[in-house]
Amino acid sequence: MMFKRLLIIACVACLSVGCATLEGAGKDIEKAGKAIQEAVDSE
Repeated sequence: MMFKRLLIIACVACLSVGCATLEGAGKDIEKAGKAIQEAVDSE
């Protein structure tokens, strides 16, 4: 019973860290897209 509870907590922790990482990557990609768009618009 205790092992099962620890396993669930570990899975939730890993998923929350993964979501944070994906969110950061999404923001970086969005910034890169805006920079490219601004470069094209300025030409």
